[in-house]
Amino acid sequence: MATKTPAELITALQAGYTFSGSSIALGAAIVDGEVRPEAQVALPLAMMNRHGLVAGATGTGKTVTLHMIAEQLSTAGVPVFMADIKGDLTGLATAAEGNDKLTARTQALGQQWESKAFPVEFLALGGNGNGVPVRATITSFGPILLARVLDLNETQESSLQLVFHYADTKGLELYDLKDLRAVIQFLSSDEGKDDLKELGGLSKATAGVILRNLITLDAQGMGEFFGMPEFDTAELLRMAPDGRGVITCLELPSIQDKPLLFSTFLMWLLADLFRELPEVGDVDKPKLVFFFDEAHLLFNGASKAFLNAITQTVRLIRSKGVGIFFVTQTPKDVPGDVLAQLANRVQHALRAFTPDDAKALKATVSTFPTSGYDLEEVLTSAGIGEAVVTVMNENGAPTPVALTRLRAPGSVMGPSTDDSVKAVIAASALLPTYGTAVDPVSAYEKLQAPAATTAAPSTGPASGSPLPPPPPVAIPSSKNDGGGMASDVMGALGGALGGGLKSMVRSMGSSLGRNLMRDMFGTAPRKRRR
Repeated sequence: MATKTPAELITALQAGYTFSGSSIALGAAIVDGEVRPEAQVALPLAMMNRHGLVAGATGTGKTVTLHMIAEQLSTAGVPVFMADIKGDLTGLATAAEGNDKLTARTQALGQQWESKAFPVEFLALGGNGNGVPVRATITSFGPILLARVLDLNETQESSLQLVFHYADTKGLELYDLKDLRAVIQFLSSDEGKDDLKELGGLSKATAGVILRNLITLDAQGMGEFFGMPEFDTAELLRMAPDGRGVITCLELPSIQDKPLLFSTFLMWLLADLFRELPEVGDVDKPKLVFFFDEAHLLFNGASKAFLNAITQTVRLIRSKGVGIFFVTQTPKDVPGDVLAQLANRVQHALRAFTPDDAKALKATVSTFPTSGYDLEEVLTSAGIGEAVVTVMNENGAPTPVALTRLRAPGSVMGPSTDDSVKAVIAASALLPTYGTAVDPVSAYEKLQAPAATTAAPSTGPASGSPLPPPPPVAIPSSKNDGGGMASDVMGALGGALGGGLKSMVRSMGSSLGRNLMRDMFGTAPRKRRR
């Protein structure tokens, strides 16, 4: 029950959600059991890069909420990235048809509903599904993210870092899984045993474990994702000719049984954006809003170092103009250090059928500001398409908590027809660039033909040359006096790269060491991918 009178609550909500700049209209507040169109609930566009959380039990309307927010962001000229696990978001490309039920709902909200389709780009990992194929090279994906996909332990991860270092110094390009397998097989052979010994910290047994995991990964069909041409994340920032932001949907229904690849790929996208985008500080509207669906997959079983790197990326990418919204069932799915950075909250209904559910409910209520609602009651009784909302206002303070009936999208709430999706893909401007896989000369070919390796141009020392001597290198401390972003990045690097970092840097020389210590996940800069 509300602790304020309805009139007092409406007045507080009207004041709390009145903004001077552009905003995303979320819906109308529900007070004393009634929808109040005079109390509109919104989210300032300038605060979208302060990140957010959309949570709620299955079937409560989270996907439609993302759909509705994405439409308004596109209309405001903000590109959007969304992962479409069930295929429901393809409806963004098709204008919806009105009906009496929809009209009654939107009129009650004070929403001027309009049927409209939106500029959508459909992507598919490695072409596995409906969409323009998306690939990443092994080199750019990096050892830390790849170790996550391979489910390696910390020792094996450190060894994989040394393999990447070896390939880099020998000019052996790692584009696909067969390139990485070729390097590991070489190091495990009689011919490569001297190089394996030079690496130090990489045993033949560990190399064998990594190799077997790579073969398993390939056998599961996940090898199609790694290769060329590599997807350029700048494609996510495109605008349609009419000035609307392009909504990029990554279609994922065929890889629901491969959660680690899905979640780690999304993290690769964020890491790449973080590295490539310039600093912009506070802006009137974000350069991109990134919806990270099924967020719990990213955090399940993650090492402390991996979580630290995620936390730092989320905290620092805001200054690049990128907003991230994590989408999951309960806030408990997101680690506290990440949750603390999510200023905008849209919480759909929760269930309390078990003791664990009840505990999660109490934990969720505790994360909201004091409000005029009984949140435990509200969160267990809210209907489909209703949510408890609090966001960051233009002064950086939380808005009043508002039980909100959310607005309806203008495009189809559900999948578009297969023919419509195929037509969008066929007309994509990205298809000529990414539609056909290529296999340029790389590590596999060079190791198959050693004689040609010395004549081939390389990005590092010639094959067969000794590794650089190990000069004394000081690993930057995460607790230096400088502070700021550089300190944060280096602190995350030290944790994310673990024991392999010191061994790697000792064997690389200071110049090359600085080159590879370039982001929190060890991924390669784009100039080295081509």
